[in-house]
Amino acid sequence: MTLSDGELSALKTTVEAGLPTLLDELRGLTSIDCGSYTKAGVDEVGGWVADRFRGLGADVEVHPHDTFGETVVGTWTGRSGAGPRVLLIGHMDTVFDEGTAAARPFRIEDDIAYAPGVSDMKGGLLTGIHAVEALSSAADHSSTGLPFERLTYVANPDEEIGSPSSTPIIRDIARRSDVCLVLEGARANGDIVSSRKGIIDARLAVHGRAAHAGVEPEKGRSAILAAAHLVTALHELTGRWPGVTVNVGVIGGGTRPNVVAERAMLEIDLRAVRAADLAAVEEAVLEMLTAPTVPDVTVEMTTLHRWQPMEKLERSGHLAETAIALAQRLGFSTRDVATGGASDANTTSGMGVPSLDGLGPIGGLDHSPGEYLEVGSIAPRTTLLAALLWSIARDPVIGSWRVD
Repeated sequence: MTLSDGELSALKTTVEAGLPTLLDELRGLTSIDCGSYTKAGVDEVGGWVADRFRGLGADVEVHPHDTFGETVVGTWTGRSGAGPRVLLIGHMDTVFDEGTAAARPFRIEDDIAYAPGVSDMKGGLLTGIHAVEALSSAADHSSTGLPFERLTYVANPDEEIGSPSSTPIIRDIARRSDVCLVLEGARANGDIVSSRKGIIDARLAVHGRAAHAGVEPEKGRSAILAAAHLVTALHELTGRWPGVTVNVGVIGGGTRPNVVAERAMLEIDLRAVRAADLAAVEEAVLEMLTAPTVPDVTVEMTTLHRWQPMEKLERSGHLAETAIALAQRLGFSTRDVATGGASDANTTSGMGVPSLDGLGPIGGLDHSPGEYLEVGSIAPRTTLLAALLWSIARDPVIGSWRVD
């Protein structure tokens, strides 16, 4: 059963009434330095999120970590078998160093909010909270609770560095979920995301042989020369498979200009739309490393981070169609698109869980001093998320996706 116009209107009214509170919360959260390695700041955000979850009636579990912030998990439980199992994911960390929040405090100019992390992704984190709040206050949920067997919201402390501590938690919940919605910001034009490239970040250690560059260079084996040839060969892999890109982003090596370099290092980024192509480009790189152009040089590859592609699953397409139709009824348009960046949706989609991303407000220039969020998009996108959750609960097609 689709949502009625009255139900959509009620959600919209509730969300709009809560917008001043959301903006105050946005100001408060962006004033906290919470880069991925600033554990104290991430945990301060996490403590606030945990309290907010509890205030909305969730059971809260906090997963501690020695290095990174705590992963906060809020769970709302309904009647067994009474609805789908839905996973929401929003991250609490940013890419910014300590001191950035004070240097660039929250401000709103011409209906645009600026602050570190305002788009990536405090806006989305709060959108999830306020959507759950609006759904909780809907007339037919006030006494019966949320219309799901289980709704779980994971507040992730380390997404910006590949979610090393939170991925096992996300995977454990995802394998018992029917649907996953990730709250990264919408694209700058308002589009949502149904597909993301997979990524392999790796370090190549090139080992040569040192020698005096002036007296007996023939006894040396230049790791830098071998690395230079690798750079060219690696970049030539771009486009060999549709959508595949290879980038050497960091290079270093050597000690002095009069020494044949014994060591060099490359950090590379491999991306692909399809899992098969990501595997193919990885295999091509490994094969390349077995035969360096400089004799007696060896190369070792260490994978730093890996995300499977978020391929557009058929069921994910159904979620996208539902969101697009709801947005039209709410008076704005959106499309589902592919993007090259990774998120936690790569993890869930790679497991086969129908996933949709980009459900936060509209923003842009993430990770830069100009990061912004369109204030006028917050209420409509929050209403869309609340309506999408409610529609998922009622959709018989999604109901048939039951995970054991």
